[in-house]
Amino acid sequence: MDRIRIQGGVPLEGTIVIGGAKNAALALMPACLLTAETLSLSNLPHLVDITTMAHLLAQHGVDIGLNGRSPDGGSIGRVMELTARTITNTTAPYDLVRKMRASILVLGPLVARHGQAKVSLPGGCAIGTRPVDLHLKALEQMGAVITVEGGYILAEVPGGKRLHGANVVFPQVTVGGTENALMAASLADGETVIANAAREPEVCDLANCLVAMGARISGIGTGTMRVTGVEALHGIEYAVLPDRIETGTYAVAAAITRGDIELVGARLDLMESVHKVLHECGIEVTPTKRGMRVKANGHRIDGVDIMTEPYPGFPTDMQAQLMALMATANGASMITETIFENRFMHVPELARMGAKVNVHGASAIVRGVAKLSGAPVMATDLRASVSLILAGLAAEGETVVSRVYHLDRGYERLEEKLGACGARIDRIKDSAAE
Repeated sequence: MDRIRIQGGVPLEGTIVIGGAKNAALALMPACLLTAETLSLSNLPHLVDITTMAHLLAQHGVDIGLNGRSPDGGSIGRVMELTARTITNTTAPYDLVRKMRASILVLGPLVARHGQAKVSLPGGCAIGTRPVDLHLKALEQMGAVITVEGGYILAEVPGGKRLHGANVVFPQVTVGGTENALMAASLADGETVIANAAREPEVCDLANCLVAMGARISGIGTGTMRVTGVEALHGIEYAVLPDRIETGTYAVAAAITRGDIELVGARLDLMESVHKVLHECGIEVTPTKRGMRVKANGHRIDGVDIMTEPYPGFPTDMQAQLMALMATANGASMITETIFENRFMHVPELARMGAKVNVHGASAIVRGVAKLSGAPVMATDLRASVSLILAGLAAEGETVVSRVYHLDRGYERLEEKLGACGARIDRIKDSAAE
């Protein structure tokens, strides 16, 4: 397996281009199953998860074309055209679905348009149970009959009928459940009310795309959305919004190295909770004509307390990165994780680098140290892997991060982007590993 090697201690300075949001793209791509016309998505990131979703859609009968690259070789301008003229297969097989939890997002569109689906129970990072029962209950309320057999979800609308409107009340906020319900309701008969709906920008991006395709949705960005089903949707051209988690990660890279980076294409309005925390730490974050600038050189960085919460709260996908930063801050901080129960698996690896972290149930006390030390460490999931990269950028000496296939699921050209800002970072290819 590939590894990433870092010689730390270099303040990063320069410019990083932010790509399209992975989590938005993974919800937008299955929306192509709702129409026989072409859905053209631009600003698509080039990531392993995007490729996995493309392979999954292709085996459902979707014709896929890819073109367009930006002058710097990044994702800006990358365009994927998805055309589901005929759905030739309604089974989402285990071999593909096990690689990524977002694969469950084909369920709603397949049942809504074709009346049936057989989808493997999904896999992905081992950061918690993340049950799909909320997705299934929403579809059942819309008229689908659902059973689980042999590791597969079997969903069917009896008698060749369409799904119907329903009052869907999620007992807890679920991003994927809201996205599946939105897509299914877009082609259902009557009105569907989705209460306690997720409000994340990626959910809003999907809703806005569906509206552009002809769906009738109100309440976008609020906790209650109303969807009036239509007979059919049509194809459009749509640009994926910039990735707020990639933005936050590189903002922490600037902070943890006490550097100065401009993030081109970033949108400050998508990451207000992260901006607030960085400001409380003593880091300067300002908008620019091209995006935003994060400046930490010459600034004192203090420990702050955070609690992960559904949007607009602090995102769970930024928790590991902030913990790495707090390990280098002045004083102590408390980090409380309320979304996933297994999301402190990076703590033992940060401890190998000299971080002082004590975990008590769902909370971790982090006491900042003057300097982290380079060490061999192992990634356990996507965001944990990048937290170790960040710690390595700040550490004295060499850090080698193994199992970086997690990293490739969510960060495009990370070594190049950081290297262009002065980081001493390179990838040790599989043939040289171990």
